[in-house]
Amino acid sequence: MSKLHIKRGVVTIVCLVLALNFLTPLKAQAAANDDLQVCSKVFDGSYYAAMYPDVAASVNGNQLSLLNHYVYIGIYEGRNASATFNATDYMNLNPDLKAVLGDNLMAYVHHYVGAGKAEGRVATPSIGAEIAVPQSYTLLGTYATEYDASAARATNIAIAAGHVNGTVVAPGATFSANRAIGPRTTGNGFVNAPVFINKEHAMGIGGGVCQVSSTIYASTKMAGIKAKERHPHSLPVNYLPAGWDATISGNALDMKFTNPYDKNIVVYITPNNGILTAALYLEN
Repeated sequence: MSKLHIKRGVVTIVCLVLALNFLTPLKAQAAANDDLQVCSKVFDGSYYAAMYPDVAASVNGNQLSLLNHYVYIGIYEGRNASATFNATDYMNLNPDLKAVLGDNLMAYVHHYVGAGKAEGRVATPSIGAEIAVPQSYTLLGTYATEYDASAARATNIAIAAGHVNGTVVAPGATFSANRAIGPRTTGNGFVNAPVFINKEHAMGIGGGVCQVSSTIYASTKMAGIKAKERHPHSLPVNYLPAGWDATISGNALDMKFTNPYDKNIVVYITPNNGILTAALYLEN
């Protein structure tokens, strides 16, 4: 084999490896979103907070954090998702499914949402079905993206998400990612991290905050709320599908949406060990 053929072979292998490395986060993110979306169909945050005050206290009643707790922890602890669904009880009440799905609790949520509910199968919790629920919220849309929790940009993501989390958007008011996040300066704790500038990779203060605005934008798409302002990155991002990102820059580029409802929308966004989850809730 000639040196040219060897070099071409090496280049092909390298390109394949790079392609796989680029696709893996999207595949993992898609899998994480699949579970998040299906659990949101059976989850009642207000019920969960009332049923489990220990969890509610630990997250200060944050609706999105309650959902995250159920998806990543609560379901495996046997906690109820709502007054009408408990994955463990659903498994025990349906031995035909248990023979196929085993002890994969998340699979039971998928089955109930996809077929079980329509089939009239019972998923009612054995304990806690009659608990009184206080103020309730309606989940409009949610989305999760992945990031490297050990990278410098993780610091910026955490700070930006902390500034946005719990933002209330009144009826007819407009949410602005720039306004909610605030100035990206070292004085505000932001650090130097990779950014895109004119279709090139560079370093800049606050690199990573666009993942916050982009994840919120993705949640607005899931909620069916049109953006008032949205700009794509100059290069593709590896944490969202094409067309789902929303870059922000200074006061020139922003991600905005207007609340079309006659009740408040609450914007929640929380980073958790490399998973950034955004959700829009309607106050009832």
